[in-house]
Amino acid sequence: MMRKKRKRGAPPGPCRSHGPRPATAPAPPPSPEPTRPVWTGMGLRAAPSCAAAAAAAAATGAEQRHRPPRLSPPPLELLLLLLSLGLLHSGDCQQPAQCRIQKCTTDFVSLTSHLNSAIDGFDSEFCKALRAYAGCTQRTSKACRGNLVYHSAVLGISDLMSQRNCSKDGPTSSTNPEVTHDPCNYHSHAGAREHRGGDQNPPNYLFCGLFGDPHLRTFKDHFQTCKVEGAWPLIDNNYLSVQVTNVPVVPGSSATATNKITIIFKAHHECTDQKVYQAVTDDLPAAFVDGTTSGGDGDAKSLRIVERESGRYVEMHARYIGTTVFVRQLGRYLTLAIRMPEDLAMSYEESQDLQLCVNGCPLSERIDDGQGQVSAILGHSPPHTSLVQAWPGYTLETANTQCHEKMPVKDIYFQSCVFDLLTTGDANFTAAAHSALEDVEALHPRKERWHIFPSSGKGTPCGGGSVSLSLGLLCLILIVFL
Repeated sequence: MMRKKRKRGAPPGPCRSHGPRPATAPAPPPSPEPTRPVWTGMGLRAAPSCAAAAAAAAATGAEQRHRPPRLSPPPLELLLLLLSLGLLHSGDCQQPAQCRIQKCTTDFVSLTSHLNSAIDGFDSEFCKALRAYAGCTQRTSKACRGNLVYHSAVLGISDLMSQRNCSKDGPTSSTNPEVTHDPCNYHSHAGAREHRGGDQNPPNYLFCGLFGDPHLRTFKDHFQTCKVEGAWPLIDNNYLSVQVTNVPVVPGSSATATNKITIIFKAHHECTDQKVYQAVTDDLPAAFVDGTTSGGDGDAKSLRIVERESGRYVEMHARYIGTTVFVRQLGRYLTLAIRMPEDLAMSYEESQDLQLCVNGCPLSERIDDGQGQVSAILGHSPPHTSLVQAWPGYTLETANTQCHEKMPVKDIYFQSCVFDLLTTGDANFTAAAHSALEDVEALHPRKERWHIFPSSGKGTPCGGGSVSLSLGLLCLILIVFL
């Protein structure tokens, strides 16, 4: 009996090609790799139920001729994108234990989104949130084995804890702000309001500073040089009052400087009783007038004084109103800088509208145009440089040189330094201007507004042009002494 010839090119066995095959294409060799499940997302192996389904399918004899190419894991950028969109799943066959790294990350963002690195207590709160984030990743580590996003988060947490000097052991933040709500911590209940949806934006902070003879930076970042001799209110709202007393610097001059500062922290529910702080020249205490150094109960005081340099520099931190105050003595005079939440700074009655930090100096008390430059009557010729050489110690050139050593950026603080040296001859005013700029960098919430530059345009005094800074100073000195 003749055997039937097998067709050339036809494969042995039950599986045959369902279409013509080009004669030039050789049959691919069988893959030497063992069968393993393709990547299923989130860096996890296929679930046992998926393996059982694959075995049942193989038992039917429907073996495929060509193995599909094995999928390679997606790049980290794609994982992060899918994670943020909530679209990264493990396929149709779910595992009993799911990787919860997305939940950990979401909770961390919720705990830190309202924090501001410029505010007091940022490091403490941020470290608490980091420890909570680390604990969450540890609890889900088994389910997230092989997950690139998980391992990236673990490395990121370690780096951040090292940068912020956070200890691994310590208190952690709760993912429920209602539980950790502290009525005497402004940052805590401001964050809780935001989390509940009552306030979609983090609190905005304002800065005010006074230094020199005297130069005022308002909450609106307006810069003015004022006379304001005697006692004047810088701040007077429902939470805080700050009053300064200014005295003449040079006989016969309208320029003054601050020799007394009084600060009243008003009583606030259970957080603190009323506390009064007072500083005068050569007496910069590290305590309130009642002899205490803090207010409020418990270890975490809602109000406290910190002495940074004995008799020269103190800080006051009021946690319950999110406010920080710096007071310094440089030479014979005092300087002040303050940061306060906008919603509290603007909480005052109509009768309290005389506040230099809010509205600036009255027009009759200003000796400039409100932009940090001198007011001058158009048409007046600039004074001769010999006028500024009459005051001992400094010429325009030497004053510029000395101020430039401390302040390389020729902004309004540099200009104020030069003016103060020329009008007083007191080198301590250089340190006052430099310290005032340091306080801005420490307390002002917006870095792009740290430096204010004199405006140059139609309002340029005394002829303006390329020498507006020098001529402006000369005009200002002339106005002060005439």
